[in-house]
Parts: sequence; C-alpha cells; structure tokens
Amino acid sequence: MACRVGRPEHRAPPEVFYNVDEARKYTQNTRMIEIQAQMSERAVELLNLPQDQPCFLLDVGCGSGLSGDYLSEEGHQWVGVDISSAMLDVALEREVEGDLILGDMGAGVPFRPGSFDGCISISALQWLCNADKKSHNPPKRLYRFFSSLYACLVRGARAVFQFYPENSEQMELITAQAMKAGFTGGVVVDYPNSNKAKKFFLCLFAGVSGKLPKGLGAEQEEDMKSHVQFTNARLRFKNMKGKSVKGSRDWILEKKERRRRQGRTVRSDTKYTGRKRKARF
Repeated sequence: MACRVGRPEHRAPPEVFYNVDEARKYTQNTRMIEIQAQMSERAVELLNLPQDQPCFLLDVGCGSGLSGDYLSEEGHQWVGVDISSAMLDVALEREVEGDLILGDMGAGVPFRPGSFDGCISISALQWLCNADKKSHNPPKRLYRFFSSLYACLVRGARAVFQFYPENSEQMELITAQAMKAGFTGGVVVDYPNSNKAKKFFLCLFAGVSGKLPKGLGAEQEEDMKSHVQFTNARLRFKNMKGKSVKGSRDWILEKKERRRRQGRTVRSDTKYTGRKRKARF
C-alpha cells in the first residue's frame, strides 16, 4: 500500500483510487501477492483460531480476494466486504471461494449478531480516518464500524487488522473508538526496530479480555515497545490534569508536533527521542 507520491488514502477515496486499472495492477503484482499472503498468515495466527477446525470468518476490505485465498487454503469459509466494485469484479474473475459484498465499512457491517468466528482486515482500516465527504466524521464512522463488528462476532472471538497508522494520534483515534465499542486488546508491532519490515496489527477481543500476543522480532527488553495494550479502563501516560508529564517522551512528541503545525523545522522522531541521557562526569 505504500506509495512514493504519498499515502493512497490521501490521493482519493478508496472506491475511486482502486479503479479498474489499479485493481488489476494490484492483483497482478507478484510482490504484492506475496506481501498480502504473509500479512494474511500473520493475521490468522493472531486470531488464535481452534486447531484443525474450519471457521466462518469476515474479511473487511477484502479487495480482489488475495487475503481470502489464504483463508480458503487454511480450510476456512469467509465473507468479504469491500467498497471498490472494481476490486470485487477482479475477485469474481479470479473465482475466489468466499462470498463478496459491496459495502462501506464506515457505514457498519450488515450481519446478524454472532455470525462470525473471527475477522481479519489487511491494509484497510486507516482509510476510515479520512473524511472523503462532507458527511464523513472519522470518529463516528470508526465507532459505527467497530460497534457493528462487535455485534456480529461470537463472544470470545478476535478481530485482527493489519494497518498503516499515519501517526500516534491516528492510532489513538482508532483504538479509542474500538474500546468505546466494547473491544479490549491493543496494537501488536512486528519487527519494531526495522523501518522496512515493521508491521502494525490491531488485535481486538470481543467479550473477553485476552492476553495480547507478542510482536515478532522484538527483543525481550523491548517487549513494551512491541505492543500497546488497552482495556475498558482508560489508562494513559498522563498526569491528573489530562496532560502529558513535562519532559516525558509523550510531552516531547506533542511539543514537536505543535511546532510542525506552526511550520517550524523540527528534527525527525527516532527511537532515541525523549530517552534519558547518561550523566557525564
């Protein structure tokens, strides 16, 4: 999904960006097929489904069915939802095994309560953070999606979203709305110290509070950096007034972000930002 000329979600709404040409190009790209298969495999691993038991899964933002192919290979039945008719047309041409529905996930998913044993989504969730129309309100659309998803999952099921958060504010917006809808869980980060291999997975639990899996490639001492967990108790690294503690990493990042909005030149954020320095003698 990465693009040299900017993030796809900044260029056009998904139903416009993924037109006929883009849908075919996306599906015929060997590297993209391989990446989709790897991310789908990891998402299913994080679902923690029962061993050797076919499940009924929902694939949100299924596109041309590349992620669905992996679900079928694993013996699962699935339903895919996507807003791009061009992508779904390619999926039909490819004769994928899942059922396909044209729909906007921001309007909610239209399924009966307790229909699915789990849900995956590859590279789609960040699109909900954009207001592509005057009527679009990202927080409301995210909440509508998560609340309808929560309802259609069996209790104890998981939903796993591989996504590309633009910044920490966007990640907080997404997790806050998921928590508001009733989910618990958090963000699992695979290979957190690699700019190229780093991947974000929002792992949600419906009706239970499970233990958040560890991210791949994370050193044991870096464990807290490899995932961010939240519960219905809104725990934050803030003081009693709701502000970040002065001098903390969050405080520094917020200050730098304010200066960027003011048009000032600010050093890029790194893993060393806000780290306490050793005393020099």
